[in-house]
Amino acid sequence: MKKRYFKVTLLVILGVVIGLLFYPLISGDNVYQQLEKYKYVFGLAMKEYVDDVNAGQLTEAAIKGMLNDLDPHSTYLSAKEMKSVNEDMQGSFEGVGIQFHVLNDTITVVSPIKGGPSEALGIISGDKIVEIDGQNAIGLPQDSIPKLLRGPKGTVVKVAIVRYGEKDLLQFDITRDKIPLYTLDYAYIFDNTDIGVIKINRFAHTTHKELTEAANNLKQQGMKKLVLDLRGNPGGLLDQAYMMADEFLSSDTIVYTKARREENNEAYVARSGQSLENIPLIVLIDAGSASASEIVSGSIQDNDRGLIVGTNSFGKGLVQRQLPMSDGSAIRLTIARYYTTSGRCIQRPYKDKANYRNLFGRLELEEGLNLEHALDKIKKEEANKKNKIDLDSIEIFYTKIGRPVLGGGGITPDYIIKYDTITQLSRQIRSKNLFNIFINNELNTKSIKEKYNNDFDKFNKDFKLNETMFKKLRTLAEAKDIQWNEEQAAIDKEWYETIIKSSLARMIWDNNKEGIVWSKADRQLNKATELFTIAEDIRNKRIKKDKR
Repeated sequence: MKKRYFKVTLLVILGVVIGLLFYPLISGDNVYQQLEKYKYVFGLAMKEYVDDVNAGQLTEAAIKGMLNDLDPHSTYLSAKEMKSVNEDMQGSFEGVGIQFHVLNDTITVVSPIKGGPSEALGIISGDKIVEIDGQNAIGLPQDSIPKLLRGPKGTVVKVAIVRYGEKDLLQFDITRDKIPLYTLDYAYIFDNTDIGVIKINRFAHTTHKELTEAANNLKQQGMKKLVLDLRGNPGGLLDQAYMMADEFLSSDTIVYTKARREENNEAYVARSGQSLENIPLIVLIDAGSASASEIVSGSIQDNDRGLIVGTNSFGKGLVQRQLPMSDGSAIRLTIARYYTTSGRCIQRPYKDKANYRNLFGRLELEEGLNLEHALDKIKKEEANKKNKIDLDSIEIFYTKIGRPVLGGGGITPDYIIKYDTITQLSRQIRSKNLFNIFINNELNTKSIKEKYNNDFDKFNKDFKLNETMFKKLRTLAEAKDIQWNEEQAAIDKEWYETIIKSSLARMIWDNNKEGIVWSKADRQLNKATELFTIAEDIRNKRIKKDKR
């Protein structure tokens, strides 16, 4: 039996190592000598190790170690993980609703899935799950984690989370639910305007179709301007990013890649005559906007097509190719870097991978208009911060009309506006799912729907939380051992009402209505809707330049 496992394992290794990663000579090293070295150690482990050895696990560990030594985004996916990936791109499942990777033996949240229970509790990108149902989760193999987090709708899983900047563990009780896998969260007309808002949560097979259908629907409702919300969007399929950007651009370079192998070099150029080429455009981004989101926002910025608003994006400029294996597993291998129209690669330095995963190297600049991305100003701002970035990695490039833009630290917005923060009391209330419990205990969605005659506009205008309801929320919080702070509660009182009201809007109507309610408390979005004059000024300068 061991001999059979040994032969199968060697075939897998030979296929991966020789077929995918190596050539006869790499940097002067003899590949076959290195392979013999691996075979020798593997054979010793199989023959001499004190306990029985699982050949498959040993091989997977070797592959993971090999890829981990390359960059933060080259990774191995088991057959079970690939099943999850395929569900994420095309189907649905029941579970806690997070996208994650195992990084340094720790389950790290890539992004909570919009509309899922984890997102509702306030679990965020970068959170590290260290306990599941009271058991240590450090060192778990990635293919075992879905078994623990997924399960029938209505069942509860308890997780403990380490969050960067938080001293204590955060405890979450997550009630599993059916996880929606649409890539469009919502599309609606901003209150009393002709501005459409479309939020995309990732780039999957249906993204371009969802975008164009939503935009066409909003046009019929009177949309004349568009805010494309890519905040928290971790990326996905490159072809979908290209098709999305193509809707807004005409005959411009969107993105191109540079690889060690010439056949992996690609260039994506916009076609003229697409449906959204002339609509005034603002794109919202933040630290969770990565990869494909950065391709779209970077192409809009470099081509002076619209205004980028928010905070600096993630900073991922590496391209992975997913390479399947015969057992259903796959590797994602970085094969190229991508460059936006101006020639910039926005990839952050990743030599220190721990810092990279904690978002070090992103530019966190002061709020306000930032059309002139001046490096001397950045140096002054960064000099006053504790977590200084490597300014040598930041380069200046130029847009079509000559505006300076920055590479090496993510996409830097043209107008920087930061999120509002909530108090510690509010974080505790949300982490224990008390808003949803309060709704279930105190508010009957059926009676509310009847009260407002199924009229969302009337609900949105008139529904308020009275003092009795707020007292009940306090009673519920204190019953869950949360120490109530009246000063903090007063600060976030309007936020409490918005989050409860928006949840009701989703439960009673749909995600679009939720987005409409939530928009009142969205500082970045509200500011973005005031900036279309600047966005149009940039675009008009580009048009004028093209006519010369």
